[in-house]
Amino acid sequence: MPTKFTPSAQYAVTVRMQYPHAAGWIAKITGAIASVDGVIAAIDFVGVHQGLATRDYTIECADTKHAQAILDVLKRLRGPKLLSVSDDTFLMHLGGKLRVQSKVPLKTRADLSMAYTPGVGRVCMAIHDEYKKSFNLTIRKNCIAIVSDGSAVLGLGNIGPAAAMPVMEGKAILFKEFGGVDAFPLCIDTQDPDEIVEFVKWVAPTFGGINLEDISSPRCFYIEERLKKELDIPVFHDDQHGTAVVVLAALINVLRLTGRNPAKMKLVVAGAGAAGVACTKTLAQFGVGDIVVCDRSGAICKGRDLGDNPAKQWLAENTNRQGEQGTLKQVLKGADMFLGVSGPGILERKDVKKMAKDPIIFAMSNPVPEIMPEEVHGIASVVATGRSDYPNQINNVLAFPGIFRGALDARASDINEQMKHAAAHAIADVVKKDELAPEYIIPSAFNRTVCKVVAVAVARAAHKTRVAHRMPKGTGIYHL
Repeated sequence: MPTKFTPSAQYAVTVRMQYPHAAGWIAKITGAIASVDGVIAAIDFVGVHQGLATRDYTIECADTKHAQAILDVLKRLRGPKLLSVSDDTFLMHLGGKLRVQSKVPLKTRADLSMAYTPGVGRVCMAIHDEYKKSFNLTIRKNCIAIVSDGSAVLGLGNIGPAAAMPVMEGKAILFKEFGGVDAFPLCIDTQDPDEIVEFVKWVAPTFGGINLEDISSPRCFYIEERLKKELDIPVFHDDQHGTAVVVLAALINVLRLTGRNPAKMKLVVAGAGAAGVACTKTLAQFGVGDIVVCDRSGAICKGRDLGDNPAKQWLAENTNRQGEQGTLKQVLKGADMFLGVSGPGILERKDVKKMAKDPIIFAMSNPVPEIMPEEVHGIASVVATGRSDYPNQINNVLAFPGIFRGALDARASDINEQMKHAAAHAIADVVKKDELAPEYIIPSAFNRTVCKVVAVAVARAAHKTRVAHRMPKGTGIYHL
């Protein structure tokens, strides 16, 4: 039986069972499910017909093999009949998770004449005469594009644009739910960096911002850099900067909790992709003293052959000040902190024991961390992961809705480093001093205060750095 993962809603199935409407049958079915470690989330009554009861059993499973094992047990029962099986996650995605809905009524001739011809012509000409009015008189005011080529989707790899759509739809839901931002997924059938740049430039007049998503490294760095230079709306690659912002927020609170001096810390980063590079740059700017970044070949340092990879060349020139060489496990010796943005199970308890006393562990590979929290119990002072079933979940949803909410409200032309750092401090400050604990260094993804305070902080930072074109109420700054 599967024991590696905890049963969860992501693998839930709903089975429809029919059996005699008499005592004892429910117990027989639930006992069968329990015998193979299924977790029953709900039992719903469907009806009774000709002495037969029909009920739906929603069962949380550990994975698809576990779900099949449960179905096999139910099929072998004598008496109950298995009528149908539904995968709850696939049901949620049936027909997609998004729709377009009008904000204005269209019930009379007057409505039609204002929403469309002839009245709409006046609005078109107003924008033609003054371009900036497009940010108030169209969807641009509150809409961003989520652009992906499907080349680095979650931990699934290069699965292409069509297969990336469910993730981008989910991202759009998070933008709306947590930030009130309308976001639309644009998964494009090219992985040529210059073509991606041109595409985004062509569609930019429709949107107030661009969120780049799941584009592989090192291409993502070039694409973002060009777009930031060539567009007058904010461009943000969440895999880089959303991760870096939340990591910084968590570290700020770890330092408050432990009293450590970041300038005297040694940090080892596993992973030199988009997230690893961005986190390294952000933490270096924050003042972390010595950072050693490792890829599959070991520590990145001067003199190592890094091929044609500008991001890794930057790491070689600006990190690893002692010039350490060797594997991840070798350079981890004496480190104060480990940050994992790589893959599952790459560390063991004995590796963490070689770190400095009371080390900090951010093991963020998902769904399986670089090392499970249970393995470092009694060694690490603070442990954070990317999972929702452990304390201290480092989740990008704490950052990107509020960052774009603030950028759109300020009508910012950029999301710069000052705005990102402001977002990180705002997230950290949600956890009050008297609340800080090893199991609580970062607020919950469902804390509705987070987006609001991040948006205000980002808008203020946009104003201070002169990239804001308006200032909303509630930021303490008057309109420009």
